[in-house]
Amino acid sequence: MTLFNSSFLKLNRIPILVGVLSIILYTLFAYYLERTEVFKMLLLYGLLFFCFLKLYQTSKYNFKYAIGIGIVFRLIFIAAIPNLSQDFYRFIWDGRMIFEGLNPYLFTPESFISSGKFPVAQAQELYNGMGQLNASHYTNYPPLNQLCFTIAAYLSNTNILGAAIVLRSILLLADIGIVYFGQKLLKKLNLSKSLIFLYFLNPFIIIELSGNLHFEGLMLFFLVWALYLLHKRKLIYGAFIFACSIAVKLIPLIFLPLFFKYFKWRKSILFYAFVGMFCILMFLPFYSPQFIDNYSQTVALWFQNFEFNASIYYILRAIGYSITGYNEIAIIGKLLAITTFVFVIFMSLWRKNQSTNQVITNMLLVLTFYLFTTTTVHPWYVSSLVLLCVFTPFRYPLAWSFMVVLSYFAYITSDHNENLWLIGLEYIVVYSLCVIELYKNWSPQNDDQLINS
Repeated sequence: MTLFNSSFLKLNRIPILVGVLSIILYTLFAYYLERTEVFKMLLLYGLLFFCFLKLYQTSKYNFKYAIGIGIVFRLIFIAAIPNLSQDFYRFIWDGRMIFEGLNPYLFTPESFISSGKFPVAQAQELYNGMGQLNASHYTNYPPLNQLCFTIAAYLSNTNILGAAIVLRSILLLADIGIVYFGQKLLKKLNLSKSLIFLYFLNPFIIIELSGNLHFEGLMLFFLVWALYLLHKRKLIYGAFIFACSIAVKLIPLIFLPLFFKYFKWRKSILFYAFVGMFCILMFLPFYSPQFIDNYSQTVALWFQNFEFNASIYYILRAIGYSITGYNEIAIIGKLLAITTFVFVIFMSLWRKNQSTNQVITNMLLVLTFYLFTTTTVHPWYVSSLVLLCVFTPFRYPLAWSFMVVLSYFAYITSDHNENLWLIGLEYIVVYSLCVIELYKNWSPQNDDQLINS
């Protein structure tokens, strides 16, 4: 009887009501929203973000409820076809290629369809879904990502929705794993375990990863697991799990130099050797000379051809237009990549990286710098910042996870022209908060206490 007394109802009324409202909003988002309906999207997203903040405020210490409601939010999407991204069609294509004994790194979908060949089940439907731009390039998804796609093909080789459900189930388990290892790492760092719900209950994470099937979630699962193992100084196990993170998405490669001071030079070389060896072993089943050419060519495209939701690059692009009259993305993209490389080396050699807290903080800042300078920032790229900030005093990634929805206004028109005023608004907010927090937390006077502020 005490379960239903007035005190219980008073304490739990708000999180229950907010949870029910969120369930309704997520249902509308998953099943009654088209990508072109950006004003409807913005309304739903804004309400979901408000619910998230209220839910975090009232439920962050009720671990069972917070985890349970977070799982429910993700399960709402279980039977939904992703409505904000087409990438999952390519995931399914790649998985079915492997299932048929074909190397997805050696062929483009366009090369088959244009010649009237259909190497996988529902080939034409998958090709139409992914779009001609995606289909004309070689796959850029690393081997562990491909393994997940292959599992989806094995369990559902003739049904697109079935394959999406398999992929979504993998990502759900990955997010649960992030909560498990994230809480353990927070405890080791003397931080509140409830901070992990800034990631787990965030509607941006739920929509972009569980909803739109982006595998940053699996990459982050391996990354936070690796950080936990490395904090316990389990170098070889940590190196293997870190390599698994790279084998899902390449972005963790940018963090490797930060471990040079963390392990000292002898152990760091050993760590790099193990990470490199494990990565090579995972790529080895797909190896061929053509694979190296195709994969490097595809990765280079991100710096020389693609542009979306950028900040500094768009300013430099405008300057380039005014001087030469052409889009100088090939030159600017390379220069920005070199600039990012120099910044990473600076953060690795001239900043303090002796503690796990310092390494994670510098990981956050390095990745922020990369996203500020790169030519392409798809919304789901911000998910890594959201998780990393949980272990630091910085919170600007949470604001970015809200503001990044403005980038979807590009899909109002059929030619996907971006509204640069909205992109400018997004980055004004993000840059302003980032600078304020850097000034507050990262001055020379309190540098040693940065992670404890």
